[in-house]
Amino acid sequence: MSDFYDRDPDGYFDATFGGDMSDARGRFAFRLAPGAGILDLGCGSCRDTVAFRDMGFDVLPADASEGMRRVVRERLGIEVMPLRFGDLAFDAEFDGVWACASLLHVPSAELPDILARIRRSLRPGGVFFCCFKSGSFEGVRDGRFYRDLTLDALEKVLADAGFSVEELWTSDGVGCAWSNAISRSGRHI
Repeated sequence: MSDFYDRDPDGYFDATFGGDMSDARGRFAFRLAPGAGILDLGCGSCRDTVAFRDMGFDVLPADASEGMRRVVRERLGIEVMPLRFGDLAFDAEFDGVWACASLLHVPSAELPDILARIRRSLRPGGVFFCCFKSGSFEGVRDGRFYRDLTLDALEKVLADAGFSVEELWTSDGVGCAWSNAISRSGRHI
């Protein structure tokens, strides 16, 4: 998937950096202690990394796309950790994981493993935000693989992965609706 974002990282940065995620960020940040550690998983343009740092959080941005990492380094001076979802191997290191419009590129068959990795990366009681395009489509659209989820499907996927879902809501985006969730990790298995 990172190949898509490597084709025009400057264009993708320009298209996404100004996007307004303040509502979702506020709902997420409200559940964290001041200075909490956040993993921005699939950070893209680092829009949310910058906002969370401005709020006083300790943020580690991570993304698989070399092009996006280069553009963020050049434009914002932020070093982004190279990381594919399947290589996520942290153990109880973060108070929160923010996965904004990134996990939607994970096929259904791989999502349980990725969610288990995210859960392991969180401290017990850690907060997890994710969002998917609303719907039931799974396949290639606009040159990228997508897995859309309804709110009910998102709640089930998270519960099956051992998360306690605290809040589900839909929001409007450019040309589509989004299914959003905030959940917490329980004790590690």
